[in-house]
Amino acid sequence: MMRSMFSGVSGLRSHQTMMDVVGNNVANVNTPGYKASQVTFQETLTQTVRGAAPGSGVVGGTNPIQIGLGTQVSTVDGIFTQGTAQNTGRATDVMIQGDGYFILGRGAERLYTRAGSFGFDRNGALVNGNGLAVMGWMPDPATGELNTTGAIQPIVVPAGQVIEPMATTEVSIGGNLSADAEENDQVRTSVTVYDSLGTAHELVLTFTKTANPGEWTVSGEIDGTSVIAPGATLQFNASGTLDSGSPLAVSYAPAGAAPLTISVDLEGATPLQQFGGPSSPEAYAADGQAIGFLQGVSIGADGTITAQFSNGMTRAVGIIATATFVNPGGLDRVGESTFAVSANSGAAVIGQPGAGDRGMLTPGALEMSNVDLAREFTNLIIAQRGFQANSRIITASDELLADLVNIRR
Repeated sequence: MMRSMFSGVSGLRSHQTMMDVVGNNVANVNTPGYKASQVTFQETLTQTVRGAAPGSGVVGGTNPIQIGLGTQVSTVDGIFTQGTAQNTGRATDVMIQGDGYFILGRGAERLYTRAGSFGFDRNGALVNGNGLAVMGWMPDPATGELNTTGAIQPIVVPAGQVIEPMATTEVSIGGNLSADAEENDQVRTSVTVYDSLGTAHELVLTFTKTANPGEWTVSGEIDGTSVIAPGATLQFNASGTLDSGSPLAVSYAPAGAAPLTISVDLEGATPLQQFGGPSSPEAYAADGQAIGFLQGVSIGADGTITAQFSNGMTRAVGIIATATFVNPGGLDRVGESTFAVSANSGAAVIGQPGAGDRGMLTPGALEMSNVDLAREFTNLIIAQRGFQANSRIITASDELLADLVNIRR
């Protein structure tokens, strides 16, 4: 009777543990990146009343008589299936579609998470909700290259980051100068160019038809100053293509900036031609840029963080790293939706999202909890009934003991 009572007690303890796990799963049903757990029971010690005996010529063999002494928790395993995606619309929210974990840093400590709700702090560091730094690769300060084989470091995108201005050196003009134009007909086109300080100037080109077949003169102005040497002409052949005159040389000395020297190409990918119909010369390409101020960032599927600047330019300013493990179930849960490496998880294998067996990233979304409420409510009933049944074992054993104590001669 004492054995049955102790077995009942062990059943109460085990089913209480099961209830604790179910309760934690249900509590985290809306926790991004949460991975559910499940309990597995196992038999405890077994008392052998009589051992097995082999048969003889007279009688057959006998099996052992063994009485179990209850149950105990064998494992509490994590369920690492993919959670569903929830769109958030935040540029810095990302989820991993497939295997992998984001790497978080707290000094030299490394933690891992599936919860990709990130943002920037006042210093421009990419962090999670608890201020842990998101780890990855930053551009080389000297070359600007991103090396994903180097050591990872906290990702920082300073809010005051700028792209330096660049002077215009090349402009490409294409389109049509009408073969139907008469002498002294003029056609104008303009393009924005930049000096070494990033100041914008308007380059205006004027094409004037001469009396000679297929010949046009060209003049140019920037801020009212002539910038093309007098006498520049274009000569088109009978096929409508240029025979001479390209490229045009533009020279200008803006106040306070380095002198501008621009080559105007008329025979590029979309050349300037002379055919019948209306004139439509226009610039389709020009280098140079104004100073660019950081306006926003976006995260790509491969973890690349791209900064957008006010001058329309973009620049890769970092790559988010992810890690995989041989045995994710061996990771230690250390709270705040993070995991730590354990003796049985294996070392973190770090790489770029999408490389090897690592999943790609989905920007603007979070991975939700993989808790299945239908399964959890079923386990809740099982745990409740198991606890209730084991309590009945204790009650019944107690009644048997009471009957024994109350025996009278």
